[in-house]
Amino acid sequence: MSMPPPPPPPGQGPPPHHQPYGNPYGNQWGGQYGGGQYAEHPQGSTILVLGILSLVVCAVLGPIAWSMGNKAIREMDAQPTVQFANRGNVTAGRICGIISTVLIGLGLVVFVIAIVAVAAGSSS
Repeated sequence: MSMPPPPPPPGQGPPPHHQPYGNPYGNQWGGQYGGGQYAEHPQGSTILVLGILSLVVCAVLGPIAWSMGNKAIREMDAQPTVQFANRGNVTAGRICGIISTVLIGLGLVVFVIAIVAVAAGSSS
């Protein structure tokens, strides 16, 4: 069982990111008393927006979100000492891109089957 970090020396105020009802020894984002090094991937929000737009507006954005999400996840995994605060956004955008890409594929399969059925119906 590890001991919590010591309180600040007398005369010093609370940690700079003090949360009155949270952890008195620092916050989850590293705070004054250590913790991990947190960062945000610069394309995290872009990937999430592209993934959502691929489901709602333009399915062509799905493969782009999927590809960018895969690249961002690889970049995050290549830096094991850094914890990324927006990994969930990247994952969500990537999953939305995968779903959109699968829907595009299913749509193409249905379209090809319909064309084959029309061609077979007109030839007989």
